[in-house]
Amino acid sequence: MDAVLHALADESRRTMLEILRDHQATAGELADALPIARPGVSRHLRVLREAGLVDVRQEAQRRIYSLRPEALVEVDEWLDGYRALWRHRLDALHTEIARGKKERK
Repeated sequence: MDAVLHALADESRRTMLEILRDHQATAGELADALPIARPGVSRHLRVLREAGLVDVRQEAQRRIYSLRPEALVEVDEWLDGYRALWRHRLDALHTEIARGKKERK
């Protein structure tokens, strides 16, 4: 999970993942969407591959990258405990707001 969180910490890598969430792309297509040089895009893609967030396949002279959403499952499960905490707090807030409305009537 640490490698995935490290990969997600960078804005350029998050942008790449957002693009790949919608469709597969080449490194060149990803580079065109970012304000960084192609060598930087290659380094970011290596981090994403090593974290298990993207797959790459060779098609003739092109490398096609695709998202591996299953790599996010562990992070999602970890975040679930925090979602539960916020749900509990928001439910409590809703209860207090409802009490306040009753008291004003």
